[in-house]
Amino acid sequence: MSLDTVKNAEQTPEAAQPWAELGLKEDEYARIREILGRRPTGAELAMYSVMWSEHCSYKSSKVHLKQFGEKAPENDAMLVGIGENAGVVDVGQGYAVTFKVESHNHPSYIEPYQGAATGIGGIVRDILAMGARPVAVMDPLRFGAADHPDTRRVLPGIVAGIGGYGNCLGLPNIGGEVVFDSCYQGNPLVNALCVGVMKHEDIHLAKASGPGNKVILYGARTGGDGIGGVSVLASETFDATGPAKRPAVQVGDPFQEKLLIECTLEIFKEDLVAGIQDLGGAGLSCATSELASAGTGGMRIELDTVPLRDNTLSPEEILMSESQERMCAIVEPAKVDRFLEICEKWDVIATVIGEVTDGERLEIFWHGEQVVDVPPRTVAHEGPTYQRPFARPGWQDALQADAPTAERLARPTDGAGLKDALLKVAGSPNQASKSWITDQYDRYVLGNTVLSVPEDSGMIRIDEETNLGVSVATDGNGRYTKLDPYTGAQLALAEAYRNVAAGGAKPLAVSDCLNFGSPEDPDVMWQFAEATRGLADACLVLGTPVTGGNVSLYNQTGEVAIHPTPVVAVLGVIDDVTRRTPIGFGEQGQLLYLLGDTEDELGGSAWTQVVHGHLGGLPPRVDLERERLLGEILVAASRDGMIDAAHDLSDGGLGQALVESCLKGGNGARVVVPEGTDPFVFLFSESAGRAVVSVPRSEEVRFNDMCGARGLPVARIGVVDGDALEVQGQFTVTLAELKDAHTGVIEALLA
Repeated sequence: MSLDTVKNAEQTPEAAQPWAELGLKEDEYARIREILGRRPTGAELAMYSVMWSEHCSYKSSKVHLKQFGEKAPENDAMLVGIGENAGVVDVGQGYAVTFKVESHNHPSYIEPYQGAATGIGGIVRDILAMGARPVAVMDPLRFGAADHPDTRRVLPGIVAGIGGYGNCLGLPNIGGEVVFDSCYQGNPLVNALCVGVMKHEDIHLAKASGPGNKVILYGARTGGDGIGGVSVLASETFDATGPAKRPAVQVGDPFQEKLLIECTLEIFKEDLVAGIQDLGGAGLSCATSELASAGTGGMRIELDTVPLRDNTLSPEEILMSESQERMCAIVEPAKVDRFLEICEKWDVIATVIGEVTDGERLEIFWHGEQVVDVPPRTVAHEGPTYQRPFARPGWQDALQADAPTAERLARPTDGAGLKDALLKVAGSPNQASKSWITDQYDRYVLGNTVLSVPEDSGMIRIDEETNLGVSVATDGNGRYTKLDPYTGAQLALAEAYRNVAAGGAKPLAVSDCLNFGSPEDPDVMWQFAEATRGLADACLVLGTPVTGGNVSLYNQTGEVAIHPTPVVAVLGVIDDVTRRTPIGFGEQGQLLYLLGDTEDELGGSAWTQVVHGHLGGLPPRVDLERERLLGEILVAASRDGMIDAAHDLSDGGLGQALVESCLKGGNGARVVVPEGTDPFVFLFSESAGRAVVSVPRSEEVRFNDMCGARGLPVARIGVVDGDALEVQGQFTVTLAELKDAHTGVIEALLA
């Protein structure tokens, strides 16, 4: 096939082009022709198709995402916000921390190991591109029914991919989630988060400025794996009967990435780059167009100089390839030799593939022939914007009316029934121990992990002299969000916020991964619009700005969408990690206090799912000011030594929290149901804004005085004692029984 050059495109305006096969709509193709004043070349069509995809352009979501900027709270800690590879916040002592959560959902279903592995690799490079050393990863995961045969295919591969890649990089995996629900059958969610640390002066941005500066591609060679990759896979609905898209999944090499990380950090240390961008979704198409668009001039690229693993690749394929472990840097001519020396030292291939120009065009050449001549902003930042129609689903009212009242769903009324329900919930796949999964991850490599799963949050020490640290938690409840998207998104933020505070860290900022079905479905778009509005409103009240994140749409198989699943990550800072608070009840004789109000709130709860297979009613009510107050008290109590353990109350309610805290600390507890309280509601309600804490007897008065002075409801409910969990007047269950119910569940299902 002869090369499709710009000159040829001008001379053959009516040549047929595969725009539909590349995922473009007819009006989008017409707009590209209007922008260029001619038909695009094959290479230009490839670039626009991947960059205008849902995954890269946010064309269906950006009209709603702008609320995160419009409603952003005042926050002095923000250093870099939405729009860069990742957000950056000031955590004190001259340190800055960058963090972000993204999705790799569809590739992980097609090829579980490589899809998940390259999800970790991609998010790590986003953090690296900001100038930071990556220090930890997390993995919020969602799978189909735990006993479904396809879960046995997908889950082990995904876990092995996350562990294999992260362990080889030498990064601790400090937290995340694993949730099972049949709505994710055929469409698991693999979200990946990375945290990085740097000094303020080390922040780098993705821009190409300075005419004459060189464009250097470095890292792995470009191959045929991942052509179209996530940019295509994440922009369409899976058809259960359709062909496998295996060739589109990227293949990762963590050892190459480790070299790339160390090489890049040394390059940063010597101040050798004027701009930098990782190559992830859309590959070179993204890196070149975004760097040029964010800069002050144009860019000229000699595409035939790109190092290849497959010499048969066409220009279009090279531009669309999402081969992993690659970066693109803008380097002043006087610094090029030193840049290349460092790359050679680390055995990293580096090639000058072009330069920044004083024009306004992105020009790409192939063996001397021009194949791309475009305004870079039209590729990177001026893609389509859709005002997708949305409306409250007709079934929403009936779903909310189907509340899990005592009349509709039988509740246990005696001690034996309560004990049975507690063991069923604690032994259900969603509430059971995830140690089979997390034991495959190295949680302590680098030696700075302070808290990790199954704690409420992951915590890393970032300064070994001062003990300054950061904490991160991710949360999201698709069942709550299905019942009420606005409230469900706020509950996701509230739980992550509470988890961070329970460990003793002050919540600072948010990253999110918004996982939804097809934006072409008005029901789904309503869920998305409501969830986004809810999250933006809640961030404003809690003072935690969204620093960046990801939208993942088309998460459905055929016509069946997943539950709307906004995953929210909250980052917090703690001045001294030695003052952190674990979840385990570590010392007998300490007093147990329940903070917050408990109501009859069981809509979307673990109990309704496990015991009755039911979803209906309303999720728990959200009181954001109460969440803020609870957070302040948990942080102050941790800092001042008033509490020795703290566990937020969420899925499974107080009963589940007691099970986890007893097992983690190796101590039992005697608990009294407050007078006038229904024991069932006391144990299984999932009311928000609550935590259970253990208080040394010497601190009881001081702790009560602090809660009373600040107006937080607090009730003494028991004591840490013995080797059993006793709910007085109801039942006693030994720690051995709890352990038998709570552990071994996942491995038994996968056997």
